[in-house]
Amino acid sequence: MSVKPLAGLRVLEFSHTIMGPCAGLVLADLGADVVKVEPAPAGDHTRRLPGFAAGFFATFNRNKRSIALDLKQPEGRAAAHRLVAGADIVLENYGPGTMERLGCGYEQLRAVNPRLVYLALKGFLAGPYEHRPALDEVVQFQSGLAYMTGPPGRPLRAGASIIDILGAVFGVTAALAALRERDATGQGQRISSALFESAVFLMGSHMAGLAATGEPPPPMPARRGAWGIYDAFETGDGGQLFIGITSDQQWARFTGAFGLAELAADARLATNAQRAKERSWLIPSLQEAFRRFDQAELARRCEAAGISWAPVGQPADLFEDPHLLAGGGLLQTAISALGGGARFGLPALPLEFGEARERVALHRQPPRMGEHNGEVLAEAGFAAAEITALAAAGILAEASA
Repeated sequence: MSVKPLAGLRVLEFSHTIMGPCAGLVLADLGADVVKVEPAPAGDHTRRLPGFAAGFFATFNRNKRSIALDLKQPEGRAAAHRLVAGADIVLENYGPGTMERLGCGYEQLRAVNPRLVYLALKGFLAGPYEHRPALDEVVQFQSGLAYMTGPPGRPLRAGASIIDILGAVFGVTAALAALRERDATGQGQRISSALFESAVFLMGSHMAGLAATGEPPPPMPARRGAWGIYDAFETGDGGQLFIGITSDQQWARFTGAFGLAELAADARLATNAQRAKERSWLIPSLQEAFRRFDQAELARRCEAAGISWAPVGQPADLFEDPHLLAGGGLLQTAISALGGGARFGLPALPLEFGEARERVALHRQPPRMGEHNGEVLAEAGFAAAEITALAAAGILAEASA
């Protein structure tokens, strides 16, 4: 396998839940040596979350090493500073002021390593809100994203932690830019990405549309669509298929594939703009036609017509998705909530280098808490006796299994 793009880069990750671990995941998958610094004695609390969050740790912590260090003790802070001396990036997503209280804020660490790029992943960037705690769902509501997602009067968060993930990717982008700048200046810097501003970025087109038209954008379920056919339809066997027809050429192919000569000849439907005006009767008419087909046949005809279509899927479907399986899009990952033994295909980074995905593959399973205490500290120059003393004093912790 060829050398990964970020090979040789050393990252210390002080983080939990999604935003910070996701940023670390992106860097680790791209080849950086990411050391997850977990709080001793309990470790990252994400390891123990129940319900829908039970998969967080497995999803966002592959390809990393773990050291569990008690930063509340002077010896723990001193050990962290020794690690920082050899790091390129520190990333953290703790609450405002937490890293400073632990002696690991930017000003404290830049004194140790002036070349350090310090990525702070927060709820808000600088301004009146900067000291507030925040969550993905909080900023979805605050930014208007929840308003735009749900039907009128019923704001609804998106079905995934999209703002945590977007904020992480923006943060990684800034970190790589800061490293590029360091190449020229020799100096590191503090950079930041935030949940609220990431959510607001997603609202940009709605804001621009309001400015251009003077009309507040309605929630997406109530929007005036740009396309005549852009809907989910029921099939004769109880399935569902989304179909999008976005050009007049697609409309001609579509009506031909389904034998809809009467609709093809209807002057009211000649252009997309006209079809959009006739949706009140056109969509029910198409729905009636589609119930003559099972889902597989409907999909086959859409594929043959060269139009956009998709089954209405669920997360469970992705484990067996033939495209993901064929293209290396799923990485067999140990699920920590199941004791780490069982492995399931979890999504790889959605990237290719050349025409292959091997350069962003899994090479290390999500670590046990403190699994790499000894090797990480030894690489930073700690003698064996020092490591033993830190463990005996409870400054280091390691999972028993």
